[in-house]
Amino acid sequence: MGRRRKRRSGIAGVLLETGLFILAVLVLAFLLSRYVVERVEVHNHSMEHTLENNDSVLIDKISYRFRDPKRFDIIVFRQSGTGEELVKRVIGLPGETVQITDGVIYIDGEDISDTEGLDAPEYAGLAASPVKLSSGEYFVLGDNRKESIDSRYEEVGTVASTRITGRVFIRLLPVARMKLF
Repeated sequence: MGRRRKRRSGIAGVLLETGLFILAVLVLAFLLSRYVVERVEVHNHSMEHTLENNDSVLIDKISYRFRDPKRFDIIVFRQSGTGEELVKRVIGLPGETVQITDGVIYIDGEDISDTEGLDAPEYAGLAASPVKLSSGEYFVLGDNRKESIDSRYEEVGTVASTRITGRVFIRLLPVARMKLF
């Protein structure tokens, strides 16, 4: 009888260990996806040719807790009102003044050279007049400047840091185009 009892405890112990392991993995996966990384699918053409429609990217959700977004970072943020996740490139930083004149982007009156080799924005929208960014506000543009709805448009406007979900750091899919940013 002693053996049987041990065997039951052994099975119960294994089941308990397995259950605790599965619970720990689920809690870890939840914490990672909630606070560290998240997979996001690109749902429009506004970032072409950097990111295409239906590309799958991972975003780093933790680094902006320790540092502010930098110019030319690709970020994911929630659009006011709809809550839709948008992917855009940071152009203007808090405290700066952004203006677009004749396809040239000016930051504090200086022409910024768009080192990413992107098309000049033909439409200035809200940035036809100087846009002064407050503390915690960013001016974002899509890389496909002809089709992007971004900070030039009232429905997006400037992006408050509280709306930023994270920074795109890798394109996962399609695998043939995997890339670190």
